[in-house]
Amino acid sequence: MRRYPAIPVCAILAATMVWLAACSGIASAENKWTNLVEESGKVLKDIQEMPDQGIPEDLMRGCRAIAIFPNTVSGGFIIGGKYGQGIIMVRDEETGKWSAPAIFTIAGGSLGWQIGGQATDFVLLIMNRRSVDGILEGKFKLGADASVAAGPVGRAAEASTDAHLKGGILSYSRSRGLFAGAKLEGAVITEQSEGDEELYGKPLSAKDIIIRNKANMPKSADNVLKVLNKYPYKK
Repeated sequence: MRRYPAIPVCAILAATMVWLAACSGIASAENKWTNLVEESGKVLKDIQEMPDQGIPEDLMRGCRAIAIFPNTVSGGFIIGGKYGQGIIMVRDEETGKWSAPAIFTIAGGSLGWQIGGQATDFVLLIMNRRSVDGILEGKFKLGADASVAAGPVGRAAEASTDAHLKGGILSYSRSRGLFAGAKLEGAVITEQSEGDEELYGKPLSAKDIIIRNKANMPKSADNVLKVLNKYPYKK
């Protein structure tokens, strides 16, 4: 009988642990971005279900794209800052259909007397194609590369003409249960290509996803789509 060399048990265990760690890493990466998309839908749903609050319906119908950054961390001591990850989806002007979500980061700093930190949800309504194109060109600074204004709150509120024509981007925030228009000047939005690749399982740029429609709509976007589709596009 032919004998095979004995393999130490510790070597088998080590190899198994490496394999499990690799599998865990892949799963956790996938879950991270899937959870981000799902959480973005939950944020928008919760905001629009607030009684007598929420984003005005005419603005939801008129926006060209939407960005949602859940659980953005803000804080610091004297010099503060914010950082978060979220999604951007673009609406086709002809069909009114929404693109699959692309992953982006938002980061910015502020100077002043502050201490501590908190998690804040941000929603940005992008009102024109020019701002969408600017975001896709690279690092996009709110207030510099496009005008940004605190958006009006209240489902029945009348959105002013200025909001449509001058406010390239309208910003909102929710923190500790409070929802209101937010000032986000100076924050920078950047494409997160690694997140896109892990979410869709292949290398795709943000432009491939939200402009060229090369990605299938993920199941994790169901909740955000349910909310967005309540507001048919109105030019």
